Amino acid sequence: MTTKLAVEMARIASACPVDPLRPHIQLKTLLNSLAAHPRLTPGAVNAAQRLERNEMQQKYALSERILRPASVPLHYEKLVEGVEKSMQGIKRPWWKVFFGIW
Repeated sequence: MTTKLAVEMARIASACPVDPLRPHIQLKTLLNSLAAHPRLTPGAVNAAQRLERNEMQQKYALSERILRPASVPLHYEKLVEGVEKSMQGIKRPWWKVFFGIW
């Protein structure tokens, strides 16, 4: 049974995408080390399977009010844009940072 759990955990680990923002901390590494652990439990494998299937995102879907708060409706879009540009090495000009312009 334990080897079956280890194989399933290793499969889930191999399907994990690489995090480009934190190359030294990867979910894949954690799951592979859990797969090699002698006391791997079915609960740990079940939790990894739920992460893989995005069950929590489906169960607790975010409403439009959360995704676009009234005070700053474009906050999360700007956040995603900033992360994508930083991964490409694109910085905001100093004057936009100074004046607080996005």
